[in-house]
Amino acid sequence: MRFAGLLASQDDPASTYLWPRWLFLRGLGLIFLSAFYSLAFQIHGLIGGRGILPANEYLLNVRAALGFFRGLWYAPTLLWLNAGDWALAIVVAGGILSSLLLTANLWPRLTTILCTVLFLSCIGVLQDFSMYQSDGMLLEAGFISCWFAPRGVRPRLGADDPPSRFSLFMLRWEWFRIYFESGIVKLASGDRHWRDLTAMDEYYQNGPLPTWLGWYVQHWPHWYHAGTVLLTLGVELVLVWALWLARPFRVACFVAVTALQIGIIATANYAFLNYLVLLLGVLLLDDQALARVGLRVAGQDVVKQRPLWARRVATVTFAIALYGTVMAFVPDVPLLGWPARLLAPFRIANAYGLFAKMTEGRYEIEFQGSRDGKTWIAYPFRYKPQDIRERPGIYAPYQPRFDWNLWFASLGPWQQSTWVVKTQLRLTEGSPSVLRLFRADPFGGNPPPLVRTVLWQYWFTDRTTKRATGAWWRRQLVGPFTGAVAVER
Repeated sequence: MRFAGLLASQDDPASTYLWPRWLFLRGLGLIFLSAFYSLAFQIHGLIGGRGILPANEYLLNVRAALGFFRGLWYAPTLLWLNAGDWALAIVVAGGILSSLLLTANLWPRLTTILCTVLFLSCIGVLQDFSMYQSDGMLLEAGFISCWFAPRGVRPRLGADDPPSRFSLFMLRWEWFRIYFESGIVKLASGDRHWRDLTAMDEYYQNGPLPTWLGWYVQHWPHWYHAGTVLLTLGVELVLVWALWLARPFRVACFVAVTALQIGIIATANYAFLNYLVLLLGVLLLDDQALARVGLRVAGQDVVKQRPLWARRVATVTFAIALYGTVMAFVPDVPLLGWPARLLAPFRIANAYGLFAKMTEGRYEIEFQGSRDGKTWIAYPFRYKPQDIRERPGIYAPYQPRFDWNLWFASLGPWQQSTWVVKTQLRLTEGSPSVLRLFRADPFGGNPPPLVRTVLWQYWFTDRTTKRATGAWWRRQLVGPFTGAVAVER
């Protein structure tokens, strides 16, 4: 009887969510801050006037192909007004300021809107450098939070404007889909590694940007890695259903998934992705659960009812988004799938599916320059493995999009990542903004006439080798990735 009562009492109408919302929005501000902060050091090299994929050229091509109004929907960004270097700097600076204000709980609804619109403005023109599921996760969370956040300049807990049940449901629904859909695609992909429990055996060295803690975990025995495969599938396919159960189950689920996310953060650099998933998990809690750790609501203010028209707009908007999230994950149906296709450019109704297939090797693309075609000098990366004796770092939630994209590019032929050749061209030109994506300019401001890329395969060293040589990696040259780009001086 007691168990049946717990199932029946999920989300008791008396439950309130003022503290979970306050914690979530402060964390959301910090995550937006990390996203804009990382763009501040990269955006000009990625899409600036002398960047790899200039935003102004991209928007001109979109407008020529689709016309202004269709192009505006295809690439939703404020940078249609101006996509020059100063405009990029203003958008990123505005995002940093809005993020700080949101973190400080100043104008939370307004600053949430600004953060979301400004981040969408960046994502809308980043092209190949915005193909990450984490970008969609943040935009979806930001979009929903525009209704979730309280009104006012300094609302504190916003007791007079509690979160609507629909907005809370949509944020929880995002959290649930990130886990559950990722579990589904692991099984649906047919990848043998998830079936024979070897998916984690080389995961720590083959991911986009490993950490030094991952080096140590990589050397733990197979039974541990097989256990983490079962744990991952158990969390994603079974445990997350506790979201729909009563408070004790949700609290237990929160504790378990928080531990899982902390482990992932420590052993891999997935930018702000795991921080956002961890933060969304806070919404499994309510004020009654947090009161046990000292976060109490002093008293219930008189609730100011939102205008009827605003509530109806929110309901219709969330209903369309909810339907879009469902249709985005199922096979495309010409008529039924139109809301998902309509919302796709805004990245607010997404399908998720992390690690459907595991990579079976770690490959690294290296840029090399030469003056004579015989002696080649490598451009040093900031974050990617390159020097075999350099310890892998931990720098998430910072997101080095250039380094990340090179990992994805290494998994296929260069024709699938033509931006690599454009990077080579920028290096022969000595573009300052592109050179800042690297740790240093090995040619001291005098660019070489030849730049090529080669492909290496990397492996973690074993314990014996590391003790003897200090090397974290061993590597082997695979061969050319692209041909050399040459310019005449």
